[in-house]
Amino acid sequence: MTLPPGLDLDAASRLIGMELSGGELIAGGKSNLTYRVSGPEGEWVVRRPPLGHVLSTAHDMAREFRVISALGPTNVPVPQAIALSEDPSFYVMGFVPGPVYRTAEALGTLGPRRIERLMGNLVDVLVELHSVDPASVGLSDFGRPDGYLERQLRRWQKQYESSRSRQIDGVDELHDLLVEKLPASSKSSIVHGDYRIDNCISSEEDTIAAVLDWEMSTLGDPLTDVGLLLMYWRLHIEDVALPPGAPTSAELAQQYAVKRGLDLAELDWYLAFANYKLAVIAEGIHFRYQAGQTVGEGFADMGPLVPRLIAQGHDALRGQ
Repeated sequence: MTLPPGLDLDAASRLIGMELSGGELIAGGKSNLTYRVSGPEGEWVVRRPPLGHVLSTAHDMAREFRVISALGPTNVPVPQAIALSEDPSFYVMGFVPGPVYRTAEALGTLGPRRIERLMGNLVDVLVELHSVDPASVGLSDFGRPDGYLERQLRRWQKQYESSRSRQIDGVDELHDLLVEKLPASSKSSIVHGDYRIDNCISSEEDTIAAVLDWEMSTLGDPLTDVGLLLMYWRLHIEDVALPPGAPTSAELAQQYAVKRGLDLAELDWYLAFANYKLAVIAEGIHFRYQAGQTVGEGFADMGPLVPRLIAQGHDALRGQ
């Protein structure tokens, strides 16, 4: 049996004390590697860092395992955390069946009423996450909310410098404008760091069965999650072909604001920051792709995406 690159089935079997078999790469992710494996009692998922060039502070499996373990007893749907290996770094979690909607075309197959229900549930889960008291789930030390936005800008600038291999117009200028226009942070919460419809598994009832990909979660400004959700929605759905019944990004923002009772006057900044952050992440993926260190498909699209994201970040700061 040929296993996909990066999957150590023997190590995973030893970790959970059960002989595992099979093993296939789960498509969709462009960062950490996720595999579906089988055992005598069912199916599991193995998750590990990417191969090759790994940026510092990124791809922390222990951190991701900790947050899904902590959120397990809450109303935030997450996979069951099974076991963590620190060396080599990977963890095993329960397999959650259900569809993942990645495109406007896939969403469109649901029809207007189901899309409206699904997206309402997506916003509700984000509200639920941001309402969890970190101390109540053992995450009071999971991050430093004070100065969160400033640190985020420093972090992503540093990450970009670690992957800088070509000239991209507007990157440094966007960073400097974000620093200049930095808003006062809203009340802190647990933040996911990459919240979007295609990082969620849906159920047949159009609820959110599990939120995935917690590698960038921390304690910080919840509006960074809102900015990312809206940016991804525009990028992959609204600007492509908004299906009938699907809310616009402005309507998603309004749903969140009403349920949380928050002022979104500074939302343009958070949208710009979301574009900047994804541009840096995409450039890191492009760097690994150019070095032949990626596993799976779709990586060739990352390089051309970066200039578009930077341009969108500048547009967002202008209220466009």
